[in-house]
Amino acid sequence: TYGDVYLSAAHGENPAVMTARAVAALGGMERFVSSGDDVIIKPNICTDYYTYEYAATTNPDVVAELVRMSIGAGAKRVRVMDNPFGGTSQNAYRRSGIEESVINAGGEMEVMNSNKFRSNPIPDGVDITEWIFYQDILNADVVINVPIAKHHGTTGLTLGCKNLMGTILHRGQIHANIYQRIADLTSAVRPALTVVDGIRTLMDNGPTGGNLNDVKMSNTVIASADIVAADSRAAQLFGLTGADIGYINAAAAMGLGIMDLDAVKVEEFSV
Repeated sequence: TYGDVYLSAAHGENPAVMTARAVAALGGMERFVSSGDDVIIKPNICTDYYTYEYAATTNPDVVAELVRMSIGAGAKRVRVMDNPFGGTSQNAYRRSGIEESVINAGGEMEVMNSNKFRSNPIPDGVDITEWIFYQDILNADVVINVPIAKHHGTTGLTLGCKNLMGTILHRGQIHANIYQRIADLTSAVRPALTVVDGIRTLMDNGPTGGNLNDVKMSNTVIASADIVAADSRAAQLFGLTGADIGYINAAAAMGLGIMDLDAVKVEEFSV
């Protein structure tokens, strides 16, 4: 067995080392990625407005380390992608610093092709039972979800579950009954691993930010196979709990993960 650590949180100064250690605490990337796997890593690259220092996009070093670890575990192909709502994908990939880091790590940046978005059933959906998803994400052997922990004007926080809105079209329509609909989307994608970038956290004026005064150095990377648990721990970076965030509540109610971190083994450490 890989041990019984359910969720890990690494604290430190070096994003790549924190990421590697957080995943190692869960049993290593080999627990999630097998030889020959097609892996897709989904960071948050929401706009092309700012560099990663503004804490609206995932830290490039976290993403690159996950690429390296996936290749090391035998992945046949590792693609990194998002569907930005501000600016173009090409500019957002470049401006965020993620493109250069990913290519240097041996991964591929993929611009999400409009022809690959198709309607798919959501068998466990409570409010929505089908939606238009990016097919490669539904068909990948492994999806690794890498949100940045940040404030959001509508939902309170953007974390792992909400990051999956980058896998669909017609995001505006999700805003009706948004908490349940985010949970419904999560039930369809079900990432194998969620790694939350809590290094720079955007504490206000999210999701796009733009003011470095809103950025706090939280210096934390959280990892779990359970997206609900990962999001619940990330909420604590803002002085909140999972129960304070509507979509975490909805996802837990659907049985998509455990919100009560006292019920599982959590390993916290500094590197």
